[in-house]
Amino acid sequence: MKKTDMKWTGVIPAMTTAFKPDYSVDHAFIARHAQWLVKNGCAGVVALGSLGESATLRFDEKVGILKTLVAALEGKAPVVAGIASLSTMEAADLARAAETAGCSGLMVLPPYVYTSDWREMKSHLQPVIRATRLSCMLYNNPVSYKTDFLPWQIAELAEAHANLHAVKESSADVRRVTALKALCGERLKLFVGVDDLIVEGVRAGASGWIAGLVNAFPRESVALYNYAMRGEVKKADELYQWFLPLLRMDTVPKFVQLIKLVQQEVGMGHERVRAPRCVMAGSERKAALQTLKLALAKRPKV
Repeated sequence: MKKTDMKWTGVIPAMTTAFKPDYSVDHAFIARHAQWLVKNGCAGVVALGSLGESATLRFDEKVGILKTLVAALEGKAPVVAGIASLSTMEAADLARAAETAGCSGLMVLPPYVYTSDWREMKSHLQPVIRATRLSCMLYNNPVSYKTDFLPWQIAELAEAHANLHAVKESSADVRRVTALKALCGERLKLFVGVDDLIVEGVRAGASGWIAGLVNAFPRESVALYNYAMRGEVKKADELYQWFLPLLRMDTVPKFVQLIKLVQQEVGMGHERVRAPRCVMAGSERKAALQTLKLALAKRPKV
């Protein structure tokens, strides 16, 4: 099995999980989707994250998805496994299964439901990071998970774990990037984790983007990231202005439904989601489709 090195740079999609009409996992589409994303410039893929509806997937389904992605990308780009669970033991088990499946890295989340103090959250993360030799990214998303890993805590984790190499910062506070850079220097690669903060995040020192709308718009996402990284301010700002109404879909509670709806409308996926989620309906659906229609009417060439 061919496995690529984890470099933690570029645009890495947080992939959605495709389902068949009976709501079983659509492995064939997942494989095609990943290949399409990489072909359009993405640096790898992350599976089983929040956008991947990880909480609705069984353990064996998660492992199956990882195996599908590793086989589909054939070592051409890394596969990162999102590691999230109600249980620390299960999270560590999934980390080991991801390594066996051929993944190149792990994105480690706090527990889905239980939130507590730094001592307990650290005691959850450590066995997961130590479970394998894979390169790890810490996912900080206090908005969704109610656990906020502060910069000094992240620095403490990095000092204790040589294989912790990156942070997905989804607090939506660009000052966190600045604070982490000040504490850790180049020790950690910093990724923007909310779509509508990518340009500001890069300007503050982030080096990568775990992206959502990229599932439907990979060329535009990669171009925006490249413009920002190269300091091409005018190009970045113009593309960002066009993209922002769509990127903001990544920052609301129904982001999974919205992004899958956009995928469906551009011909790259289906809006099916697993319960308790329901597909977009009523005025919310109408507004989302109108936003997309306006964006597609002015879609730039990149």
